[in-house]
Amino acid sequence: MEKKIPFTQEAYDQLVKDLNNLKNVERPRVLQELIDARAQGDLSENAEYHAAKERLAAIDNVELPKLQDQLARAEVVAFDATSDTIKFGATVTVKNIKTKRDVVYQLVSPESVDALNGKISFKSPIGAALMGKKRGDTVEVTTPKGVNKFEIIDFK
Repeated sequence: MEKKIPFTQEAYDQLVKDLNNLKNVERPRVLQELIDARAQGDLSENAEYHAAKERLAAIDNVELPKLQDQLARAEVVAFDATSDTIKFGATVTVKNIKTKRDVVYQLVSPESVDALNGKISFKSPIGAALMGKKRGDTVEVTTPKGVNKFEIIDFK
């Protein structure tokens, strides 16, 4: 049996939405583009036909199977707000000791990472360092930009 993939409820809902969009909107649109391009005649020099054919192949052979596999192995994990340690799904506020700035991270699965919105993998260097820690703990993390120290302010 393949390994389960932890997802927050929000990420799982987005995965379902993405799959439905791909099946019910994107794929039919590309299929129609392929039919329309084929109707133009000579396919050997028809760039629209070849582009639509490649896009359809990508949907059918890569994107749909990937999303279906993720959904089949998905396990929705809710963060336990009563926990006294940081676990998957937690939203953690830390203070960067060097810059004195507060930073907020949500620990998500690698498939749900959105660094621009503070969603980092619980397996990333920072995420892994935070897992299992408590309020007031200090963690030291080696990243590509060097060593960072964070004080855990709060989590929920």
